[in-house]
This record gives sequence, structure tokens and C-alpha cells, in this order.
Amino acid sequence: MTNSNNWRETLVVYRDARMAKILLLGFISGFPWLLISSMVVLWLKEEGISRSGIGLFGLVFSVYAFNVLWAPVVDSVRIPFLSQMLGRRRAWIVLMQSVIAIAMLGIAFYVDAAEEGGLWLLSLLIFIIALASATQDVAIDALRIEQVRHEEPQKLGAGAAMTTSGWWLGFGGGKVLALPFVQWLQESGIVNAWQAGYAGLIVVVVLSMLLLVWFVREAPISAAPTFNWEGMPTLAVNAYVQPIKSFVVKYSLQLGLLLLTFIFFFKIGEAFLGRMSLLFYKEIGFTKSEIGLVSGGLGAITVSAFSILGGFINARYGLFRGILLGGIAMASTNLLFAVLAFFPERWLFITAVVTDQFTTAISTVAFVAFLSQLCDRAHTATHYAALASLGNLSRTTMAAASGFLVDGLGGNWTLFFIITMLMVLPSLFILVSQRRILQPLMQGATTKLL
Repeated sequence: MTNSNNWRETLVVYRDARMAKILLLGFISGFPWLLISSMVVLWLKEEGISRSGIGLFGLVFSVYAFNVLWAPVVDSVRIPFLSQMLGRRRAWIVLMQSVIAIAMLGIAFYVDAAEEGGLWLLSLLIFIIALASATQDVAIDALRIEQVRHEEPQKLGAGAAMTTSGWWLGFGGGKVLALPFVQWLQESGIVNAWQAGYAGLIVVVVLSMLLLVWFVREAPISAAPTFNWEGMPTLAVNAYVQPIKSFVVKYSLQLGLLLLTFIFFFKIGEAFLGRMSLLFYKEIGFTKSEIGLVSGGLGAITVSAFSILGGFINARYGLFRGILLGGIAMASTNLLFAVLAFFPERWLFITAVVTDQFTTAISTVAFVAFLSQLCDRAHTATHYAALASLGNLSRTTMAAASGFLVDGLGGNWTLFFIITMLMVLPSLFILVSQRRILQPLMQGATTKLL
């Protein structure tokens, strides 16, 4: 078979209507990150909060690392009325989207970050959004994985690409709407411009819910433990212990620990960079509109396009090469930001963002596909939440120290970006040193390899 035929067959996968549904699910997952990261970071910067303080504010992302604790509940509990009407997964998503919209209303009408106590109320409402977002992600990831049948492993890469594209359209595309809108409000003399920005974005949440209900259907899945208040000890074992037992039995304890170590370290450097990137852009002289259009709009477009390319690369060359090359490229591109610190030119800003989004897309598509492949379909939500939570633990909890690192370096952004590059090396070492074990697993091996 020629290479052109391989590429043609890969392209046909994206014509599957389920890929558009997965794209929407990715968008719904990514949009709340705009609300709790980009908008809050720039808002707090304008309120005079220090880098260290803003970095600590990022601890709110820790809920994404710990949603595995309640993932079995999301996997098994039926929400009265909603579950009967919408299905198990969609009911949780709609409920959490409603909570997010209510918290946004709270920010719009009750928060004044400049007043005493206002920052605490903002923190509480942002935490509620993050908690609802982390909870809906459990259902979103399960619904996404269940769109692709177990006998269609070749579509996991395409699904991961669409997930990544959708996530960045929600997060990065949202910046194009939000940041220039807030700047326009400020230039028009609106005092509470940030609050008005949150109010306006509620429309996006409502439209997302409507599209979810109208467009996405739940696929038949394996039976999962159903929660009720009778026989709770047995149900707790089924909900929490069985998924762990299933993972250990499938991969062995030794291989399982190896996989968890790799997952923990793979995205840590990217997380440190991402947590401080908006502050960096602001400090070297770029406006909110420029940040929104380049980091948000252009970034979302490039990630979406490159995610599709990442799906092709992983389908053609395999997950192992995709993750290895993506990890190396992801680390290397951090050096562009080190150069940007010396030469804050717009063309270099665009180059650094586009290159970073390219490498992020390639590595993320392979990473998400790999995590999805590891999941047992009988415990989809719990397994994916556990694996993703481990990756998020390094990206959220540890990355909260990013502001302290920059301040500890005396604001030396160049040295900061070099350090973030070195953070990726442990995961790459694991990948290369354990190639004999990991490569067959990424190719679909299901038996114990140790």
C-alpha cells in the first residue's frame, strides 16, 4: 500500500460524524479554562497582584488533579429527571454547565476585586467554576471515548485530535471574544469591564448546552455499578476498588507504576510555561487585544489544524514516535520564549506562539490517545479521570509555584523558560529507556509486558 493511500484512509476517518461530536465535547471542556485562567490572570495583574500571588491563585486548578476522587460517583450516579431525559453522561454535563453559568452571574453582579473581601468572593466563584468544570470533564471524557467502539482503535487518534482541537477552540477561541471585548469596554469607560465580560460569555455556555442536547447522543456502553443508598459498602467496592483492580490486573503493578510516572512528568514543563505566559506577554509590552488575537485566536486555529496533522502523524508513524517527537519538540520550543524575552517583537511573538501550539498539538494528541487506549470500557470515566488527574497534578498543583520561580529568579524570564525546557527530560528518559515495553503497548498490546 502506498503512502498516499495510507494518508487517504486516515483522512476518511475525519468524515465520521462522531468526530464533530467529539469536537463539540472538547470545546465544552476547554471553555471554562478561559474563565479561570486567562481572564483571571490579566484581571488580577491589573489589580496589582504579584506574580507569586497570581501563581498561588492557580491552585484552583488542583480540582482537575483530584476529580478522580469523585469520578466513580459521576460514573455511577443517575441524576433524578435529567438522567432519564438526557442519559447518564449528558445529564452530568448539563448540570455542571448550569452551575458554571450561575457562578459567572455571581462574578458579573457581586464581585469587585478592588474592594475588601472582593478577591475572596472572586476566588470562591472561580473555585466553583473549576470544580464544576473538573466534574463535567469526567463525564465528557467518558462520553468522548464511548463515541468510538472498542473494535475501532484506529479512530482513537482522530478522536484525540478532535478533542484537542475542540479544547483549544473553547479556550483559545474564547480569548478572541473575551479579551478584546474587555479592552473595548475599558476604553469605553466601563468601570466593571471584567465583570461585564463574564456576563457576556454566559451566552457561550447556554449555546454549548443546547448543541450538546441536540447533537450528541450517548452510545451503548458496558454495564457500570449503579449508585443507590442501599448496600453502600458493596457499591463503594464496585465503584472505587474494581477500577483499580482492573488496571493492575491488566497491566501489572510494575508496568502500571511506570506508566503513572511517565504520565506525571510529561506535561510539567508546558504547565509552568503556560501558567506564566500571559503575564510574560503583558510584561514585555503586548496589549490584551494582541494577546487575545495571537495567543487566543491564532493559537486556537493553529492548534486545531495541527491537531488534525497530529492525528495523521500518529496514525502513520504510531503513538510512540508521536509522543517522543512531540515531547522533544515541546521542550525545544520553550527556547523561543527565552529569545522573545530579549527581543519582544510582534513577528517573534507570533512565531513563538505558533511553534509552541504546533508542538503542543502533536504531543497532546498522542498523549490523549494513549490515555484513552489504557482505559477499560467497563470503567471508562474512572480510569480516564485517574490517568488524566495524575497528569493534571503536575500541571496544576506543582505549576502553582511558577510565579515563585520567576520571582526567585529576579524576573529573569530567559532562565525561567530554559528551566521549563529541562523539566520535560525525565519523561523523555522514561520513554527512551523503556522503549521495549512502551512501544508494543502503544501499538495496542493488551497482555502484561513485564
